[in-house]
Parts: sequence; structure tokens; C-alpha cells
Amino acid sequence: MTPEITRRSLMAGAAAIGLTGIAGKASAQAPAPAKITPELIAAAQKEGKVVVYTSVEVQIAEKVAKAFEAKFPGIKVQVERSGSERILQRLGQEYFSRIYAADVVTTSDAAHFVNWKKEGILAPFLPEDVARHFPKEQVDPDGSYTPWRASLCVIAYNTRLVKPEEAPTSFADLLDPKWNGRLVKAHPSYSGTILTATFQISRDIGWDYFEKLAKQRVMQVQSATEPPKKLAQGERRVMVDGNEYLSIQMKADGAPIEIVYAKEGTPMVVSPQAVLKQAPNPNAARLYQAWGHTVEGQQVIVDVGGMRSFHAQVKEPANRKPLKDIKVMKEDAAAVATQVEKIKEQYTKYFGT
Repeated sequence: MTPEITRRSLMAGAAAIGLTGIAGKASAQAPAPAKITPELIAAAQKEGKVVVYTSVEVQIAEKVAKAFEAKFPGIKVQVERSGSERILQRLGQEYFSRIYAADVVTTSDAAHFVNWKKEGILAPFLPEDVARHFPKEQVDPDGSYTPWRASLCVIAYNTRLVKPEEAPTSFADLLDPKWNGRLVKAHPSYSGTILTATFQISRDIGWDYFEKLAKQRVMQVQSATEPPKKLAQGERRVMVDGNEYLSIQMKADGAPIEIVYAKEGTPMVVSPQAVLKQAPNPNAARLYQAWGHTVEGQQVIVDVGGMRSFHAQVKEPANRKPLKDIKVMKEDAAAVATQVEKIKEQYTKYFGT
């Protein structure tokens, strides 16, 4: 399952075409907060299209796209969905070949954006709502990327196969022999969510946890969207990790899923979004980016996507546990960016895939 192209090789490719020439340099100043103006809308409608590379579950990404299209008639959203690490590879290959197909990119690995900013392939753009209503600590000071969503990487269990009193409440509980052969989890070489979660768990609990977990005959899948599905189908009783947002959506649709927020803390994954500097539809890209961070756009990802928002005016559904009441692990995108290959290699050492 090792990716065909690593981050190191992508960096080398970027250097070959001069992308890393501005590595480490910041913008002279952050761009002025951008409003959605009639002129921007008209220019975007003239382009008529915006291409979005995203790691969000495709059905949810399409719902967000439909909401945007309804708001701005005449602009078609083309959703290109894949795992975060595959998006990294694809964008790296395309830019190495001077192919500029994407307008906007969002993945569940914030470390991607740290590197893309250094490579100089992002177009600084600061939506007005981000400047006014998002926590400053979550916003890139140069406006190169913005926190489009937050998600949690959770434990969950099948309520038809596991009684509440028998369900795990912590990562430590997953090492109980009774779960041998009954667990499912996703892989950090494919999923940015799982890569980030693996970093946080190994930092806060220790790599020996994964060494012990690997002995539990865990079903290994790729994307963080897959464990909830395996759980709902009854293929496994408990998922070690997976997307909270998809688990919320599936539970609402009647799937036998119950979410667990681990006692040790739940990994939190911030998913940035950015406009690409070589976007073929730059105005539509900026409009999509600006609308996506309005209270309207953010409420869509919360209501139809089950995701979390940093927008101060967005309201959480009454039946959802508020983020403030959940013990979360601290995200550190800069640290992840320096340890990606080490994380994947260590993980593969234990799980053999």
C-alpha cells in the first residue's frame, strides 16, 4: 500500500520546475479580506465552471456542490474525489507536467498545505467571513489556505453486535482480547485523516499502542470513509478509527452505529481549503472559496455533511455533542509535515501493509 510517489519525490519534482524557489517565503502581507461582489459573481459565471479536488466523501461533496450551484446559477462544480494522499500525488504529478486542471483543493491533511504554500502553488485569498468569524489561530497569516472544516477521527461500534455496556470507551480498551479479529481501521498511506490521527495518537499515547493493536488481527482498509461502512454492514463490530461526519450521517439514516469519544482524547483533523495559483477558472475558484466560508456555506457542511465548523455564527444540531464538550487531541500540521514518511514507515512496520 506504499504510495508510488512519496512527498520527498514530489518535492524533487517541484524543484525541477522551480516551484520550490520561494520555499519558506511568506507573502509580504496578508491579502485584504475579500467580499462576494456582483463583479466577482459575474466573472465567475462567465467562466462557468470550478474544478474541486477533495477528500470529502463524494456524496457529501456533491451536496455541497449542488448548494453552491443553486446559489450561483450558471456555474458548474466538477467534484474530483480521492483520498488525501492520492490528491497529493495527483497534484504533484500534474504540476510537474505543467497540467493545471484544478481550481480549488481541500484535503484532510493540513500538512499538505504547509508544503504547498512553501512550493508557491497556492493563491493567497482571504474570505471576509474567515477574517471576521474564524479563530485567528486557525487561519494562515498569509491567507494561503483557510480552515474549511474540522472533523474528528472516532471510535465507533455496531449496536446490533455490541451492547452499550460492553462497548469500548478508550483506545486502551481496543487491546482487549475480546476484540481480536473484530476491528476495522483505515490506513495513513491513503487517508490524510488517518495520517493526522496516527501522528496524534503516537505522540500522546505512544507507538507501542499501535504495536499492540497490530496483534489484534485488524481488518485494514484505505479511506477513513470505509470503516463506518464496514461497521454498518456488520463485517466488523468495532472501528478503531474513521470519520465522525460519515458516522453521524449513516446513524441518522438508520445504520446501527454508535460513536465513542475516547477517554484519552479524540484526534481532531483540520481540513484546509485553498485556491490554486494556476487555477484555470480563477474567479469561480475565489467565489467557491468565499461562499464556502460564509455562514451559509459552513452551515451546509454541518447540516448535510455532519462536519464541524470554526465559524462563530454556525449552529450545531441539537442532537450532536458540541465540540467544546469533547476532549480532543491537539493538531500540529507543521510537525506532521516533517514526519510523514516516518509515520507511514513505522505504521507499515507493525501492520505489514
